[in-house]
Order: sequence, then C-alpha cells, then structure tokens
Amino acid sequence: MYKKLLYFIVIMFFSLNIFANTGPDEIVRKTADDVIKIIQQDKDIQAGDRNKIYKLAEEKILPNFDFERIARLVLGKAWRKATKEQRAQFKYEFKNLLLRTYAVALSKYKNQKIEYKPMRMKSTDKIVTVKTEIVQSGAQPISVNYALAKQEKGWLVIDIIIEGVSLVTNYRSQFASEIRRNGMDSLIKALAKKNEANEK
Repeated sequence: MYKKLLYFIVIMFFSLNIFANTGPDEIVRKTADDVIKIIQQDKDIQAGDRNKIYKLAEEKILPNFDFERIARLVLGKAWRKATKEQRAQFKYEFKNLLLRTYAVALSKYKNQKIEYKPMRMKSTDKIVTVKTEIVQSGAQPISVNYALAKQEKGWLVIDIIIEGVSLVTNYRSQFASEIRRNGMDSLIKALAKKNEANEK
C-alpha cells in the first residue's frame, strides 16, 4: 500500500523550512499550494528528470523531517543496542531510501486535490497531527495525516499516517523482522543494496 500511496505525501512537505514560525496546519496548507504550482510548471519533473527530481527532494523535502527522531522510532529497542557507527550508517541508508521514495513520488503527482480537516491544539503542545484527505477523480478519498514535533527551528515531520497506517510503524515492523533474523548489520546492508539498485 505504501508504494502506491506515498507519492501523495510529497505535495505536502516540499519547503516547510521557510515557515519556521508558522503553525503546523498553516505550514501544510501553504506548502501544498507552493508545491502544486511548482510541479505543474516544471516540465522536467513531469517528464521524469531523475537528477532534477532527486535534487529537489533532497533540498526541499528531506530537511523538513526529524531523521534522528524517526530513526529512533523506527528501530525501537534496536537503536539503543546499536553502536554509534551502526546508527550513523543506518541513518545514512534510511535517509537515502526515503529520498528515492519521495523522488519517485514527486514525479507521479497528477493534479490530486487536498482537503484540510480542522485542527485543535494548545500553545503548549509539542506534537500535533495535521489531518488531510487526498481527493482523486473517480476514486475514494485517501486519509493522509502528518505528525509534527516542535523543534527550535520550527515544526518537523516525525511520522505520516496513510489510511490509518503509520509510516514509522510500517518500517519498524519490516526492520525488526530483519534484525531478529540476521542482525543490525544485515539490515544496513539490505538498505544499501536497495538504494544501489534504485540508482540504476
């Protein structure tokens, strides 16, 4: 399901970093408007220019994610047991995996529309959820919610929930299975191999 739906999330988090002092729901709304406009005007992205898409994703999407926190959440207990070197290697390969996932997603945007749900939050909240629906012609709306955590430089994404399924939980299940069978180093090698294959 994630391979099919992940491309919807890209239109939401293209340049959050320019809205550091803005509320999380307004960040999502403003970002979506900018992203949709850029994609519609960029013929190279629409044509699938891989280098341009990768650069776009790396510069405008990934900086809006708290990778340190996501890595901890995804690995769970395995993070605490991992060595400093293993943690660094995992973050590098996992970040590259997400980069390529979002790059592919970016190239597949086809005029979907976004509906925003009302959000309630307190001024003291450190983690909030921004709820949206992706509306597609001839298909059921897709629920896409974003968990953001407040950081010094603003709000950063720590999880994405598509149709009730958490991105973090999904990866945690996959990675935990590999770690149980073959260990942390095996997971890192598997991610590296997948990233290498995606380069071809």
